[in-house]
Amino acid sequence: MAHGLMMCRRVARAPSRLPPRLNPARPLARWVPYLALALIVGLWVAAHVRSPAVAVAANRGVAGRILDEYGEPIRDARLRLYVNREDEPIAETHSQPDGEYVLILPGDEVASSVRIEVERAHFWTHNWSPEGEELAILLAEGSFLTRDIVLERRITISFWITNAIFVGMLGLIANERFHNTLAALLAVATIFAVSFIGGALNPNLYIFNFEQALGHVDFEVIFLLLGMMIVIGIIEETGIFQWLAYQAYRLSRGHAWRLTIILMLIAAATSALLDNVTTMLLMSPIILEIALVVGMNPLALVMPALLASNVGGLATLVGTPVNIMVGSYAGLSFNDFLVNQTPGVILAEAGLIAYVLLRYRKEYRRISPAQSANLLKQLEANTRIEDPAKLRKAGIVFTILLLLFVFGETIHLTPAVSALIAAVAMLIWVNPDIDAMMTVVDWTTLIFFIGLFMVIGAVREVGLISLIAAGMERVVGNSAWASVLSIVWMAAIFSGVIDNIPFAAAMLPVGRALSRSVPGLAGNALYYALALGSDLGGNSSLIASSANLVVAGITERAGYPITFMKFLRIGLPATLVTVTLGSVWLILRFIV
Repeated sequence: MAHGLMMCRRVARAPSRLPPRLNPARPLARWVPYLALALIVGLWVAAHVRSPAVAVAANRGVAGRILDEYGEPIRDARLRLYVNREDEPIAETHSQPDGEYVLILPGDEVASSVRIEVERAHFWTHNWSPEGEELAILLAEGSFLTRDIVLERRITISFWITNAIFVGMLGLIANERFHNTLAALLAVATIFAVSFIGGALNPNLYIFNFEQALGHVDFEVIFLLLGMMIVIGIIEETGIFQWLAYQAYRLSRGHAWRLTIILMLIAAATSALLDNVTTMLLMSPIILEIALVVGMNPLALVMPALLASNVGGLATLVGTPVNIMVGSYAGLSFNDFLVNQTPGVILAEAGLIAYVLLRYRKEYRRISPAQSANLLKQLEANTRIEDPAKLRKAGIVFTILLLLFVFGETIHLTPAVSALIAAVAMLIWVNPDIDAMMTVVDWTTLIFFIGLFMVIGAVREVGLISLIAAGMERVVGNSAWASVLSIVWMAAIFSGVIDNIPFAAAMLPVGRALSRSVPGLAGNALYYALALGSDLGGNSSLIASSANLVVAGITERAGYPITFMKFLRIGLPATLVTVTLGSVWLILRFIV
């Protein structure tokens, strides 16, 4: 994200195009980015490398799944197998991320009775024993596939402490006394202190262990950001962003309001094909360049584009991580999203544009079209491509990257992997200064994301999100209208304080249950409602969307910070407008 800062400084003082090298007098400093990268890679490996499930040896054993009350798999549940009413278990294992487990019966063990004890922090201990026909099959064949074992949630003192820490973190971010990253790290450190130190004194204080904390970190987001920061940092050195700034302003003919609409439409359309994080990583440098040359407050252009990006991503299956997750869970295709969500997105975008033009009308009036000729000349002077060969190589790699983003899912190639491949390809082929490129990566923002994912993971572990989901299920009852509107608005509200990805994950089983029980619901209405509320709710606060945090990092390093309260004052009214219009579309589409 440092490319935003570099561009701003180049416009203001026209310094050298290449970023300054690291100070040779401080040899340890040059290794800091590499150590940070190694740390992130190590955390990913630690979170994802797990012992494979053991097959049932010689067909003797018990296998099954561990689920919560909403049918979601529970990982890391501890299972012990007891036979013949003995006090010591003869086998022990842990459930895998998909909730599955395998308990092996020793080859020489003769069992007349079997009992499985299931333990998991924040759930009541559960005992299961086969009886009747189940026991007869197990004793006769030596193996058995159990029915799903459902664990009941248990609320302990760790629930209240974890949620208090979470609220405290939000408070520190909101009052701006601490940097966002410091607030997240402080919350993580406090959670670990309570879990390890307090948990040793009182088991009810245990929250989660370090491996479980890493399991909640979405490393696909982390590596997507890392790869795109490097890619965009290399492209920025070609001068293409200045050329795009010139073209955008030329189309606006000097009218700030028209320029804003152009940028919002570009951001919305791009987010429908790429995810909104990638879109804003691409567009933020362009918008900063335009605003500084025009003489506007950059936030008057950056914020509208960001809000439009969060709305536009709702239109397609690949537009946001929530859409991908909902589509996978409900079996929705790219065309399903396009048909059922795009009209609502167009309606919401129209309302958002009207709100933005009203919100920033004074700023737009301050920029006179009479300045257009001089500004066009100034922008045109900055559009000289000094190294066409470098631009051509970077353009080829970037074009391939866009194709991978759009079509890579067909071969299970995630955007994060595509971004890393493109970053390495550019580093090798375009051959930039590796030290300079590593300084482009905003390590502070990446660490903040890791800390935030861990805190949200702790909130999920103790059961807050599950309680919210259960409460919504009781509220909506059997009303189709209430079901759709409740899902939309509760998703929008809670996505403002809880990252929309884990909240949507917790709500998917609720959507499935309500879709089966509520009469009058057409198709997959509640899944679309969940996606709409979660995505549009991403505009309500600074921490509600990954794209918000990315843009805040770019503008802060450029000298124009977006604070929590500043974002709230602009984003919350925008959320009310867009969610209202989106709700109208859902009611018309699925109820009326």
